[in-house]
Amino acid sequence: MFENILPTQADALRHEANVEVLDVREAHEVAAGKIPNARHIPLGQLFARLNELDPNKTYIVVCHSGGRSALACEWLSERGFHVKNMVGGMMSWEGEVE
Repeated sequence: MFENILPTQADALRHEANVEVLDVREAHEVAAGKIPNARHIPLGQLFARLNELDPNKTYIVVCHSGGRSALACEWLSERGFHVKNMVGGMMSWEGEVE
């Protein structure tokens, strides 16, 4: 299972050691801005690129509104990854973007 967290919680957590933001949006969405230092792996490429993820890290998974990230969290948690879904996605993010 995975936990849903609010954007404010994600903003605080993302600065901790062993925590990384994983953005599963498409490239054109990310081009409009992403959370600083977030790793971008589009949802459609996630399975093919699992080797890029560290099973010892916790990932805060982000998409546009929270649906795709919840799906990614479900898939990743089933494979033993530690994940948290940021509810509301980038639509609810009020922190800095790059």
